[in-house]
Amino acid sequence: MVKEKRKPTLIESLVPIISIGLFLGVGYGIFHLRIEFLLLAAATLTGIIALKLGYNYKEMEQGIIHSISKGMPAMMVVIVVGMLIGTWMASGAIPMMIYYGLKIISPSYYLLTACVVCSIISIVTGTSYGTAGTVGVAFIGIASGLNIPLPQAAGAIVAGAYFGDKISPFSDTTNLAPIASGSNLFDHIKHLLWTTTPAWLIGLSLYFFLGMGYGGDIESPQMLMILDGIRNSFKFNVILLIPPIMILYFAIAKKPTIPGMFISSFTAMLLAIFYQGMPLAAAVDSMVHGYHSTTGVAMVDTLLTKGGMMNMMDVTLIALCAFAFAGIAQKAGMLDVLLEHMMKFANTTGKLILSTASSSIAVALMTGSSFLTLLVPGELFAPAFRKMNLAAKNLSRTVEDSGTVIVPLVPWSIAGVYMSGTLGVSTIEYWKWAFMCYLGVFIAVIYGFTGFKIAPKIRDDETVPGS
Repeated sequence: MVKEKRKPTLIESLVPIISIGLFLGVGYGIFHLRIEFLLLAAATLTGIIALKLGYNYKEMEQGIIHSISKGMPAMMVVIVVGMLIGTWMASGAIPMMIYYGLKIISPSYYLLTACVVCSIISIVTGTSYGTAGTVGVAFIGIASGLNIPLPQAAGAIVAGAYFGDKISPFSDTTNLAPIASGSNLFDHIKHLLWTTTPAWLIGLSLYFFLGMGYGGDIESPQMLMILDGIRNSFKFNVILLIPPIMILYFAIAKKPTIPGMFISSFTAMLLAIFYQGMPLAAAVDSMVHGYHSTTGVAMVDTLLTKGGMMNMMDVTLIALCAFAFAGIAQKAGMLDVLLEHMMKFANTTGKLILSTASSSIAVALMTGSSFLTLLVPGELFAPAFRKMNLAAKNLSRTVEDSGTVIVPLVPWSIAGVYMSGTLGVSTIEYWKWAFMCYLGVFIAVIYGFTGFKIAPKIRDDETVPGS
């Protein structure tokens, strides 16, 4: 006999959201338990409620599979990105970009150049942690020698590091946002530039005026050590730009993402073998396990040891566990009930953007997790954006604007703890100087209420480039 199903009440629909906030806020934020376990615990509680509503395990399993299937194409991109980073490192393409990026530092405009250089390096590496933990440390050393206020220096470094973390195709969060929202990577990045670039430029203008008059000798031991370590480990040539140019071509020409990344990665592997002289086995291993730098300089090795498909498995597993939670909640109609109540307020585009941004910030404050600020609001608000005939890239942009870059400003988040510990400046001291990190939220909300650069939905399958 098939058990009769009933619609969940508002309280029953709120329990999964409250539970995930408590589990992650306490379990992850205080006891530092694994996110995967906590997500599965929340999924289990949600499943118990679904059973009471009349759903059996097979139906919940179908919900999980459906939720995962929507994100599978983008998760494949995440894995291939790992391959790309590893081979670009091995070929010398990324090290060459980092090296010449460091060379453009101007003594007269420390804050501006610190932000710009960290932005460039984080774009080509896709990691805010790696940027802050290596080049950021060097910049803090320079700031100390030049008597530049350390909170301002740390704010510029964090803003630059997260500029790349937010828009780089190599960043895990940049790939996760379209996974959760149902858009595609390159449309997401292009749409994101409309809010991120103004916030970044306003920040640079403020750094320009704040930093005027700062000067002195920037040839610190840390910076020279990084430059020498990179330069002595690779041969540089313009041909190393071929793999990045291939990616740009595929993006501009709106060609399929994964084949373009694979071709670029294979080309980079050939450059590593025939130009850098890397053994075949090591070059192939850079695709799977990433590039392992052995310069002997700890800061350089930390910066350059990156990539590999295996190193993307943690991100993929977190996404799978989050989709398990969301799949059960969606199948049982819990998200629909929450959406009905939220839509009573979010009945215009502006209010919808504001609600989405507020939710991402709330998740950031509750959990301190960059991933969850994208996954939870992305899954929750996707139906509302479809209902208003708004492109999914509006949603993925909003959760990035109000999630990824807000987390390092939260003192109890892993990112906040990492940045403050690495740079030697507390989150409370540097957050107000990381202008780009919070200005993007205001710009996103303004766009929502004015309708500026809000894209309409033009096709059902928005994972296809050009949506």
